[in-house]
Amino acid sequence: MDNLIQYQRIEQSILQIRGQRVILDADLARLYGVSVKALNQAVKRHQERFPTDFCFRVTVQELDDVVTVCDHLKDLKFSRFVPRAFTEHGVLMVANILRSPVAVQMSIHVVRVFAHFRQMLAANKDLARRIDELEERYDSRFKIVFDALRDLVDPPEKPR
Repeated sequence: MDNLIQYQRIEQSILQIRGQRVILDADLARLYGVSVKALNQAVKRHQERFPTDFCFRVTVQELDDVVTVCDHLKDLKFSRFVPRAFTEHGVLMVANILRSPVAVQMSIHVVRVFAHFRQMLAANKDLARRIDELEERYDSRFKIVFDALRDLVDPPEKPR
């Protein structure tokens, strides 16, 4: 039961920004049991470990979009600082530089959740391929059904 609660907390923290699944520094600090300041100081001390595909600064517009969608981030709306966004690899690197037992355990959970998202994405791609194959076999009378199925498989992209 405890693992389920952890996974739900992590899933809520994962956002879609710039076409990537990321966790903002405030959520990552909360998950790892450190302050945002301590997390960002550790990242700053080890900048060479965080290339742009591991960690990047969110723009003001991206932050506004995310805060609008995610209620738990409403405090960031009035923050003086623009948060960092960490990809799956960045999340692991943060756990390595923090080296606390909590960070190590949480990084295991985070990796599992990211892997679960990848599996869901692969399943959706397979389903979309099967729908395309079925559509080729049947005539245009089923176009409405296939369009509805495609909308379910590939919903419109939102920030979250």
